[in-house]
Amino acid sequence: MREHHHDFLSWTMNPASSASAEWLLHSGVRARWLDYGVVELEPADAADDSLLLSSGVHGNETAPIEVLNAILADIAGGKLTLRCRLLVIFGNLDAMRLGKRYLDYDMNRLFNGAHARQPGAREAARAARLEQAAADFFASARGRRWHYDLHTAIRGSVFEKFAIYPYIHERPHSREQLAWLKSCQVETVLLHSQPANTFSYFTSRHCQADAFTLELGKARPFGQNDLPRFAGIDQALRRLLSEPEQELPGYRDGDLPLFQAKYDIVKHSEAFRLHLADDVENFTALPDGFLIAEDGEHRYVAVGGEERILFPNPTVKPGLRAGIVVEPARLP
Repeated sequence: MREHHHDFLSWTMNPASSASAEWLLHSGVRARWLDYGVVELEPADAADDSLLLSSGVHGNETAPIEVLNAILADIAGGKLTLRCRLLVIFGNLDAMRLGKRYLDYDMNRLFNGAHARQPGAREAARAARLEQAAADFFASARGRRWHYDLHTAIRGSVFEKFAIYPYIHERPHSREQLAWLKSCQVETVLLHSQPANTFSYFTSRHCQADAFTLELGKARPFGQNDLPRFAGIDQALRRLLSEPEQELPGYRDGDLPLFQAKYDIVKHSEAFRLHLADDVENFTALPDGFLIAEDGEHRYVAVGGEERILFPNPTVKPGLRAGIVVEPARLP
């Protein structure tokens, strides 16, 4: 790869490109392609902190891909100083090329070893390689470890920008990270209550990273994104990359509304029926007694009036989650 080539996305979207290359950028940053769509950048001066930024795990969620590509271009061109180790992953390349969410199976359900149970899915081998790339990257980390997996949602949301905090087992929730999320203009955080097969859960559990799935708006095709709406995350990431020691105001209880996952709505069969409008928004409130969904003998009924719906999707395959019912939460 030539030094002056700064469009990482075009390079990685071209199947004829080499997946193995190492080069020195004008800014003194050393860059290495580890795989198609996986590039590691080391700053000119030694750094302890390590940041993984991923996007395109769902191929049709293009705005975060464009945001990360612009950040990479500015690092390569010397416009943005890099002071931490950085791994950038463009996830589902085949789906990205076709403008599809996925080809055979939702890649964000194939981490944490779940890829082994779907050997026929084209996404499975890719998920396994991304797990390994993340594990190798964080194995060399000496300081803080961060992973932000950037997404946009299929549908609108009462809270346009929200974060999902993976289940962290015995670890405490990080108030420092919640303060950082607030600086990104994230409007609410879901505290997950059980393990999952998402990329952010994998890095949180197996790499001991502060990891989050960030939902940043509505999914749109390449070239149709209103990128100024993503200024919050763009600016916050740029500050983190150039000033990893930045100090933010401490997080206080109530700074962000918090929710916790109460239970998953599972689609058991093709008889599944979701009793919500096709355009219902994420975090829509569910009235007490409302029949949310039913599938044969399985009935999901709202209780108490404070529950909300998240990620309703009746078109998933049987056996997969068709939505999450959430409720208000507080930090311990």
